[in-house]
Amino acid sequence: MDDHGDDFGPWGWEEQGNAIRRTEGEWLTIARYVRHAANKLGPELPLCLPGEPQECGRTAQQHVIAWAAHLRAVSHHLIEQATPSKARGAHAIGPLYQRRLSELREQSAPVQAPH
Repeated sequence: MDDHGDDFGPWGWEEQGNAIRRTEGEWLTIARYVRHAANKLGPELPLCLPGEPQECGRTAQQHVIAWAAHLRAVSHHLIEQATPSKARGAHAIGPLYQRRLSELREQSAPVQAPH
C-alpha cells in the first residue's frame, strides 16, 4: 500500500488544529496497533514505519490516519459482505456506527472541572 494520504498535499503546512498532541513515539505505538488490526482483516499493510525494513519517511501520525482510514474501509466492506439484508447493513454503517462514534467521543472528551 503506497497510499498514505499524500493526495491531500504535503504534510507539515498545517497547524495541529484538532489533533490530540502526542509524541512521535506515542503516534508510532498507535500506528503499529492500527496496522496490526488492519492486517488481521487483510490485505497486509507494509512495514514502513520509522526503523522498519521499508521505512517510507512519513510520520507515525500520518500512518495512524492513513491506516485508520484503511481499517474503516475494510470494516465497511466486511459489513457489506456479512449483512443478511441491505436494511441491516444500512443500520450498521449508519445509526449503529454513529452511536458508537458518539460514545467514543464522549469517553475521550476532556473532563470539565465542577464550578
